[in-house]
Amino acid sequence: MVLPHVEVKVVDPATGVTVPRGEPGELCTRGYSVMLGYWEEPEKTAEAIDPARWMHTGDLAVMREDGYLTLVGRIKYMIIRGGENVYPREIEEFLYRHPKISDVQEEVAEFCRERLAHYKVPRYVRVLDAFPMTVSGKVRKVELRREGLGAAGEG
Repeated sequence: MVLPHVEVKVVDPATGVTVPRGEPGELCTRGYSVMLGYWEEPEKTAEAIDPARWMHTGDLAVMREDGYLTLVGRIKYMIIRGGENVYPREIEEFLYRHPKISDVQEEVAEFCRERLAHYKVPRYVRVLDAFPMTVSGKVRKVELRREGLGAAGEG
């Protein structure tokens, strides 16, 4: 929910143009809650806050018709495949709906092919007993990516 005297918008990360409701883009916010900048780091400040004082959060979000936002991932985790933007969190959330998946595991490709656009279907599936986690309980995506590229023979 947006607080009084705070503005939010969802923009295309490449162009900065506001996207229509229902479309994913970068979440931006402006108002009293936005910092003035990073201490003695004007370059870093310019990366996060544009001249109109919009803070670019790096979060990918969809603004629903009712004005509420759904976070769908982070820009740095977005994958471009076949010219299309793929958001890993969207795929993960979809896969959790499969009755045999506790975290993401087998029978996945067929399940996806029947229900997702072709460019969103995972190319590789790797079954793990557990995900590598941070002490705060978040999945270590960088470590997963590194291990996944090695297992796929791509890195």
